[in-house]
Amino acid sequence: SVSGPLKDMDFFVQEGGGPRILHQFTLEPPAVSFRTSGEKDGIIDIEAKSGILYINGSLDWETKQVHKLVNGSGSTVDGPYTVTIHVEDINDNPPEFNQTKYSGVVRQNSRPGKPFMYVYATDRDDPSTLHAQLSYSILHHFPKYFEEMLFQIDNVTGAISPTKTGSYYLDPLKQDTFTLVVSVKDMGGTTTNAFANSVDVVITVMESLWKAPSTIYIKENSTEVHPVNITKVQSNEPGVIYDIFEKEKLPRLPFSISKDGDVYVTQPLDREEKDTYTFFVVSKDSTGELVEKPLQIQVIVEDINDNPPVCQQDLTVLEVQENEQGEMRPLNIGTVLATDMDQENTPNSRLRYHIQSQEPENPSKNLFYIQQDTGTLQLAGRSLSKRESAKYNLKVLVTDQQFQTICDVEIHVIDINDQIPIFEKSDYGSVTLAENTPIGTVILEIQATDRDEPATGSSLIIYQMKEGDPNNTFIIETDAETNRGFVKINKALDFETMPEYNLVINATNPEPLVSGVEYNSSSLAAFNVLVTNVDEPPVFQKPVFKTEVSEDIPVNTLVMTVEAYDPEGDSVRYSLEGDARKWLKIDSATGQVYTASLLDRETEEVYSIEVVATEQKNAAQKSKAFLVLHLSDVNDNHPQIATDNPTFFCYPVSGGERTLIQAIDADEQFFYSRFTFSLANEMNARNNWEISKYNATHAYLSPKHANFEEKVYDVPIILNDNGKPPLENKVNLKVSICKCSSENSCFIEIDRQHSRPSVGLAIGILLAVLIVIGAILAGVFWHMKQKEKKGKSQPKDAKDNAELNRLT
Repeated sequence: SVSGPLKDMDFFVQEGGGPRILHQFTLEPPAVSFRTSGEKDGIIDIEAKSGILYINGSLDWETKQVHKLVNGSGSTVDGPYTVTIHVEDINDNPPEFNQTKYSGVVRQNSRPGKPFMYVYATDRDDPSTLHAQLSYSILHHFPKYFEEMLFQIDNVTGAISPTKTGSYYLDPLKQDTFTLVVSVKDMGGTTTNAFANSVDVVITVMESLWKAPSTIYIKENSTEVHPVNITKVQSNEPGVIYDIFEKEKLPRLPFSISKDGDVYVTQPLDREEKDTYTFFVVSKDSTGELVEKPLQIQVIVEDINDNPPVCQQDLTVLEVQENEQGEMRPLNIGTVLATDMDQENTPNSRLRYHIQSQEPENPSKNLFYIQQDTGTLQLAGRSLSKRESAKYNLKVLVTDQQFQTICDVEIHVIDINDQIPIFEKSDYGSVTLAENTPIGTVILEIQATDRDEPATGSSLIIYQMKEGDPNNTFIIETDAETNRGFVKINKALDFETMPEYNLVINATNPEPLVSGVEYNSSSLAAFNVLVTNVDEPPVFQKPVFKTEVSEDIPVNTLVMTVEAYDPEGDSVRYSLEGDARKWLKIDSATGQVYTASLLDRETEEVYSIEVVATEQKNAAQKSKAFLVLHLSDVNDNHPQIATDNPTFFCYPVSGGERTLIQAIDADEQFFYSRFTFSLANEMNARNNWEISKYNATHAYLSPKHANFEEKVYDVPIILNDNGKPPLENKVNLKVSICKCSSENSCFIEIDRQHSRPSVGLAIGILLAVLIVIGAILAGVFWHMKQKEKKGKSQPKDAKDNAELNRLT
């Protein structure tokens, strides 16, 4: 208990706790007693004589937070003074939900994290303290099909929303009801001594409102007033913004969507221009973020009969041979082709054909018939004669269900192939050709005639080698206007293979001969070709000879054999060109190539030279081929330290420094190459330095202590490349201990005498210069004095002035 004179006072008292003494006021004469009034509530009072202020009961923060009293002494000798008792809250009230049970509805595929309901609890404790700070959580989840929760709750607001898993898997057809046990704790949920309460939340899963409509069908060229509503979409969330974007880039998408999700077509569509449309509808929140996955909408434009038939050709020209009928009646002579832009395989595009007229009607009408569904034109009755009419004109009516078109057809009656080609002579003699005659050279012109109608398949002549040319060495081209044939060389001649050709040439027509007429000897001609020999250079078996050898093979090792032959059978001699490194030699008779000196892959990995094959009897006839040698690596180079950058440590050494060093090797490096680093077995090296591995090619070098002088040290390092066989090398690495500049680079101070003179030296140099100048001036004045003594008073000439200027 604390005592003191009567004065204004504030007391802070925790609620509960039972009776207690707060303070004892002391009397000062002439006061003999105390009294109190105010918000005593029957539990706060003061003893009149002793002045003890006490609580006779328990305070309750939830009932009253502040009690104000007025204290005085006796007949108001002193005071009154105000005594304020502040009741401090303790955590004595558990949180309570505002409902005994909650229910809510969530839509299938709702957005993760978007609340669809809230729970709410209150706590009667002081809201400014942790006692009334509430935290929500989900205790249980019934049923629970997945390891992850399907629902989540905001621990501060009590908002319940689907998780990502829930947004994906919630389906009313599989499970339409879930029960959550939601817990609320005070003390912010941070302590185990907090009060807690729980409530059941029943959630009903309903089908998603956000789903794509089925395929939409719209008739083309609609006469309705646009825009026309064609479907509607609805989001699972209220207040969203709907938008459309196209799957394919069009000049203008003829669809729109309203703020309520109504989709419209904005103009009449033309199926012949575009028969299907695919676009997406999206829903966004006020920030522009997507609320749900885009919906794909498919629109198919339905056809109407709005296009007439179109003839594929302005004039269809057909041919029929005179007297042509064949065993089967009627005889097909061609097809009239027409198209319709309306949808294929529908009544709108079905076409029917009918012959409207025939000119001339000679020798009779209805000479031709057309199949009404295919447009196939046929010779209906008797065969035609060119003498009666060489040409017929037909008008063919083509119709669909609504439109019609006239197609013009012209039929030519052509001569039948009843005449065979006849050569102007049966033997064209012989011709002698050198075997190097160029391909494409015309070696003979031939001529046959045909008495059938000119410029038809019956009179056009085709020439072919019937006998004597098994390899198609020759080819014959025909001038279609004159039927003249030109015999040309098609493949290179070779005296050694075929020195002579006895050819038989055949003349035929592309059009078949009529029955009873056959080709005979009049359509055949003979021709002889003699090929003369030409001295040709040797020929290599292949243009490039390649091989791979190890770089360490001994001198005089056989690496390959090259082969060439002379077409005339002469002996071949071999030599090498371009062997700059003198690595190879060749046996001039056999073509065997040997090593002439040691190879080195590190100098050249792929070595390419030329092999020359020369005829022994005629050195001017020679050929060349490439010889390519791929050298495979062997481990024949010792590892070294890379010295791109100097190695140094800043003086004074403080300890803990390290620098990275790299090992390199001229041999071929593979991804599995491994170097090992170690210090040489020397006392100073092991005492002063240590080395540690960093990776396969680098290591750290570190000083082991700080007692280094400012100088250059030789650090002996042993490198091993771990090759096959492994090679080891001892390297003395120069390491500088030096003062460092602000850029953390080694700074070497240059001696003073090497850069500028000292003060004493500078004064000595200056005195020497002055003495020399004085001597020069003294000489000049003495010379001038001597000239005056000789009586020469004229002014100094330009030469004297120049001399004076030079000296001074």
